[in-house]
Amino acid sequence: MITTRINLLPWRDLRRKESDRQLLSIAVGAWILMGLIVFYAHLHVSGLIENQQKRNEFLNQEIKKVEEEIKEIRELQAARSALLARMRVIQQLQLDRTRIVHMFDDLVRKTPEGVYYFGLKQAGKTITLRGNAQSNARVSALMRNLDSSDWFVNPDLDVINVKPRGATRVSEFTLRVNQKDKKEEKDGTAP
Repeated sequence: MITTRINLLPWRDLRRKESDRQLLSIAVGAWILMGLIVFYAHLHVSGLIENQQKRNEFLNQEIKKVEEEIKEIRELQAARSALLARMRVIQQLQLDRTRIVHMFDDLVRKTPEGVYYFGLKQAGKTITLRGNAQSNARVSALMRNLDSSDWFVNPDLDVINVKPRGATRVSEFTLRVNQKDKKEEKDGTAP
């Protein structure tokens, strides 16, 4: 039998070199592909970040505009409140302008003969009257008259002193009376 000897070493080397070259080309291709993917991902993420930053900047600008508008609205509301308060004060003064005239007129009309005032003081809705009367009965008549008044309510006698004046005696008194509320006037209990 004849044996042939074939040397397979060069062929194996060629095959190994070809295999190494193919592996190297696949590795280089994979590295290039991976680099492209990373580069694309970087570009895509950078684009998303830039887009989000633009959106955030736009939103911040709009928020600033809205805050300025809110500030302007608050200033307008404060100005409106101040104007409404002034209008209420003016209306109150307009209502009270005739009220004081009616109260003094009613005070004069309800004062019986023999009663004289020498002091009048107002604190809130309470009026303090100081005066002289010829007798205690006249002070009682004054209190009844004030109680039946359309402008006064709840007369309360603080002090009454009887003092001699010349040949007669005089009752010196201090009397507190409250003004009727405007609600009572609007209900028709006062003219």
